[in-house]
This record gives sequence, C-alpha cells and structure tokens, in this order.
Amino acid sequence: MKEDSARFGKSLSVIAAARDGMKRRIVGQDDLIDGILVGFIAGGHILLEGVPGLAKTLAVKTFAEISNLSFKRIQFTPDLLPADLIGTLVFEQDTKSFSVRKGPVFANLVLADEINRAPAKVQSALLEAMAEGQVTIGDTSYRLPEPFFVLATQNPIEQEGTYTLPEAELDRFLLKLLVPYPTLLEEAGIVRAIAGGNLSSDGARHPGREIGAPAIGSTDLAAIRADAQSVRCDEALLSYLVSITAATRPLAESRKGSRVRDDYLKYVSFGASPRASIALCQCARIYALFEGRDYVIPEDIKAAAYPVLRHRLVLSYEAGADGLSSDDIIGKVLSVVPLP
Repeated sequence: MKEDSARFGKSLSVIAAARDGMKRRIVGQDDLIDGILVGFIAGGHILLEGVPGLAKTLAVKTFAEISNLSFKRIQFTPDLLPADLIGTLVFEQDTKSFSVRKGPVFANLVLADEINRAPAKVQSALLEAMAEGQVTIGDTSYRLPEPFFVLATQNPIEQEGTYTLPEAELDRFLLKLLVPYPTLLEEAGIVRAIAGGNLSSDGARHPGREIGAPAIGSTDLAAIRADAQSVRCDEALLSYLVSITAATRPLAESRKGSRVRDDYLKYVSFGASPRASIALCQCARIYALFEGRDYVIPEDIKAAAYPVLRHRLVLSYEAGADGLSSDDIIGKVLSVVPLP
C-alpha cells in the first residue's frame, strides 16, 4: 500500500487539494464531491438529483473554479430553443454572408440546470454534444473544447412543466448522484458560514467562501487519468462486474436461474447495457486510485455500482407499487451476485 501511495503521490496530492478546495465552500456532501471528481477524471457526464437548496449549483461552480475550466450555466426552460444552447447562424449585412455565433455549450464545464424542463429538440442537441463532443450549426459540425464536462441537475419532486429524459440521453451520463439533505451538524455549519462566523465554540474552523488557487490543471488531469488507467482489474473482477450488470437484465434466459433472482427481476423492465459495464470498470479503477491502490477490489466495484447503475434501470409498475427505488434493486443485485 505504501508503494502504491508513493507511485500515485502526485495524483493523490492533487485530488486531496481539489477535495479540500471544494470542502472550503461545500459543507458535508462528501459523496457528491467525490462523485464529481470521479466523473471528471473518467471523462464522463454527471446527473445530479436533489431538491432545491442543497448546493448542487454551488458545487458545480466551485468545481469550475478549482479546475480552472471555462464555465457556462444554462437554465433550462420549456421555451428554450436548440439555438439558445448550441448557437446559430447570423446574417451579416456588411458582408452579405452568414457567420456562426456559438452558444454557451462551447465551454469546458457546462451546468445544465433543471435539465428536465427542456423540450425534445433541446435534449436532442445536448445529446449530440454529450455523445459526440460536437454540435451541428447549419451544415457544419463544430468540435467542443476539451475537456467537455456536462453536469446536469434535476428536481425529483416537481413534475409540472417537465419532460422526462429519454433513456438514450440518460445512458450518456456516466453517473447519477443523489444529493441528500445535510445532517443537523452540517446544516448548523452551513448557517454559521453564511452568517459570517468561521469559528465555532470549540475553535474548529468552518468552511469559508475562498477556495484558493485552482487545484487541477490540464497537465494534472492527464497524469491522473494515466494513473487511473494503470490500475489493475483482474479477470475475476471483470467477470464479477459484468455479472452485476447482466443481473439487472430481465431476459428470458436469465429467468432460468434461481427464484431469488426472479424476486427482484419482476421489478425491472429494462436493465443496464454494456456501456454500464465499461463505466463500472472505469469508476472502480478511480475509486481504487482514491485509496492509493493500483488494483481494484470488490468494494470499489460495489461503491461504483450505485451511481453507475441507478439511472440505467427502468423499473416496472410493481416496483412503484411496492415503493422500491433503483438503489433498492441494486442492493438486491449486489447481494445475490457471488463475490469472486
């Protein structure tokens, strides 16, 4: 373990600095902070779900600062047009020709706030950007800047004036992170920090507004990605993570297995695709790197399973009737798939 930590020393110090920078402004929400870092290192996009007021937008803005990325926020509304997102052609009177006016999607980090409020055409334009790293304006396709990282938010309790995200778009998100309410102590820290005090009665320093110099540069990101890519995932663990993904699929041949599996498969209409297995392997490697290891263990895969799979399962009517969530089903899957 010491040898692994020494090998990844530079990457681990950069990751620790990024965490520290975010925690100076974000109280609690450790899973959210780590999830954003995992998605950024893996080069995937993230869907954040939580009720208003839980610092989703603040977390994204803070990450943009510590990573020194160009940042744009797009507030999605039902009257939004694709041109408002990707840009449009503008006729120039002087030259009697069209010029391209690029939209806010041309940034390294794009915050798609309340993404489920946008209509289908806007979702289609965003899907091309997320999937292909490019957008099409007129007859020409334009590459987006690298890295290109979409962090989208949605409110799970408000459904009026919203559009359900299509499964193809959901599958393009590497992770779905749930943003919970803070604990009482964390909420007290939030109120204390906003009120202007930065010391508690016991002398402990609480997060302030300043986060210091950017912690992750483009060179650092390349090095961290190379270190994550070098983390070993043995064949037995590859079979294990693929088995987890396959166990979410209610196919006819899978129902020939044990009745225990059938107990949860009735709650799933459609399971995860091979893209989920790829994401699971990527994220498990990064979780191992966070612990300073150059090899994956089953706990890394289990930790990655929830954010990787929860938005890729289409639950049946029975799941809703019995009050079961995607996380409940993932927990059942992890309990029945044998460890390597």
